[in-house]
Amino acid sequence: MNKLLIAAVAGVLSTTMLIAVPEASAQTASAPAATAKAKPKAPAPKRRLIKRKANPSKEAKVDAVPDGSEKWSCNEGLSFDLKGDMKRDQIVTVHWGSKNYNLPREATTTGADRFHDAASGMDLVVIPTKAMLFSDKDSSRLADECKTAAMSQGAPAPTQSNELIKNPNN
Repeated sequence: MNKLLIAAVAGVLSTTMLIAVPEASAQTASAPAATAKAKPKAPAPKRRLIKRKANPSKEAKVDAVPDGSEKWSCNEGLSFDLKGDMKRDQIVTVHWGSKNYNLPREATTTGADRFHDAASGMDLVVIPTKAMLFSDKDSSRLADECKTAAMSQGAPAPTQSNELIKNPNN
């Protein structure tokens, strides 16, 4: 009878296994898909927008045109403003491209007035008929054929050499 009981229990278990295993295997096969659908994805981390304060050191500084400066009109619609007396001042201020440049006088042997600042690379050369503005940084001519309103009417440039010619007794 023990044998018969063991055989009956084994039969019931195997029948139960035949019914339960396919359902269990079907559930395990579909379980990852079901859990993937049921499980919400973790939300993407929220990015916080930070409003930054203006940083004056990083923003382009705009210098005001110096008071008492004279406008020099150049070719191609360009112009610059010059403050200072080129006949006597050792440093003139050139306002070019929204910046002021203090240019010290350079000695020349040609009679041209030259104002050059090695730090900024700005170079102003004035001859009796025109002025030219150069940049040492990229070896380019920034402006050419620059003249004041008086020079456009035929007057010579207000240079030191022209002043010496007018007053040879100085």
